[in-house]
Amino acid sequence: MSESHGLDASPGQRAGRRIEQRGRYLDELQVGDVYVHSPGRTITETDNVLFTTMTMNTQALHLDAAWSAQQPFGQRLVNSMFTLATLIGQSVTQITQGTIVAQLGLSEIRFPAPLFHGDTLTSETEILSVRPSSSRPGQGVVTMKHTGYQQDGTVVAEATRSCLMWERAAHESALAGEVQA
Repeated sequence: MSESHGLDASPGQRAGRRIEQRGRYLDELQVGDVYVHSPGRTITETDNVLFTTMTMNTQALHLDAAWSAQQPFGQRLVNSMFTLATLIGQSVTQITQGTIVAQLGLSEIRFPAPLFHGDTLTSETEILSVRPSSSRPGQGVVTMKHTGYQQDGTVVAEATRSCLMWERAAHESALAGEVQA
């Protein structure tokens, strides 16, 4: 959270502090820290069908209940790309909201167990590495591991993600127009 003390307010407009929700800056992240994300997200049939059709994925395993009933899991599976997007999305408010410059990549993506309609996805993120950028002063690269669980604690998704992140002072200077982003 960032704070200002009403300095940007007109006289008589605000008396209290102004608190802005944000992620963490590069200089606030520490290797080994684990962020537990809340709330969880109960995945609905509508979520799965909309995401699957919007992304032009015609896989019957996500769309055809009769066909899926004859397959090894006996029912439709939640689209793994929806699972991945939700897993990463759950981390945004705590880690990257307003502090990210760019997502650099994803690796080591796994889906060790299925997610079904009605399951609730919860997640956590571990910070694996933090380093200053050699080419972009005031920014650095953070590598993190996202892990998603269904309601019984079974791991359903894992992904390693690298992001280019701001250092706090550099971002504040950039926002004030003092330096080029």
